[in-house]
Amino acid sequence: MRHYSFILFYLFCNVFIYAFHGSIWVYLACFIAFSAVVVWGSFDIELGYFVNSITHKRTKIKEVALTFDDGPTEFTPKFLDLLKEHQVKATFFCIGKQIEKYPETFQRIIAEGHTVGNHTLSHSNATGFLSTSKMIEEIEKCDEIMDKVARIQTDLYRPPFGVTNPNIAKAIQQTRKKSIGWNVRSLDTIIDNEKKIYKRIIGSLKKGSIILLHDTSDKTFHVLGDLLVFLKDKNYSTFTVDSITNSKKND
Repeated sequence: MRHYSFILFYLFCNVFIYAFHGSIWVYLACFIAFSAVVVWGSFDIELGYFVNSITHKRTKIKEVALTFDDGPTEFTPKFLDLLKEHQVKATFFCIGKQIEKYPETFQRIIAEGHTVGNHTLSHSNATGFLSTSKMIEEIEKCDEIMDKVARIQTDLYRPPFGVTNPNIAKAIQQTRKKSIGWNVRSLDTIIDNEKKIYKRIIGSLKKGSIILLHDTSDKTFHVLGDLLVFLKDKNYSTFTVDSITNSKKND
């Protein structure tokens, strides 16, 4: 965590305690407020509270990135067929155990010119509570599987659930990854109505948006079909996330 946050919190509380004659209730209120900010920062990757994540591309043209998490799955080939039909390249953040389950699909993602990123070995529901060493293990084992299955390496990493904290920040730094977030969250794993998902996406689009989707259901597959038509009609082009990181290397 950014150490200055604790220092500012300490100063903030002491100023208020002094101002209100040492009231414990004021101190408690300050602590609750600070805790709320920390929790919010942990779950909102756009804030960059613990990790400076790439959440969009600075651009003046109408272009967006399609990113897919949690694959490969049995649905991924359909997504690839659709992307190929529309001649669109995307970025797939893959789970190590899913790569082991669908190695041919992972190889196809790469063969068809899409970009891949690390999404940990297991996408554990306990991600936010894992130690730094365990997070490093999750990232490195996913890397090992990617190398074994497709002889490919990536410095792109997307935190499961978009959760960040001090341990995850250290793990990202020590594995030399670049954290990739988003600024358009489809909520396609939560919302059941395809039209609502679609409207949520197009209502949030901006130049350079990174869109979070999941190649894990027919529901999102149908949304993607409508979205690709929309992007074409509105003259949006697409980019892959590595184009941002590669341009920064050349700056």
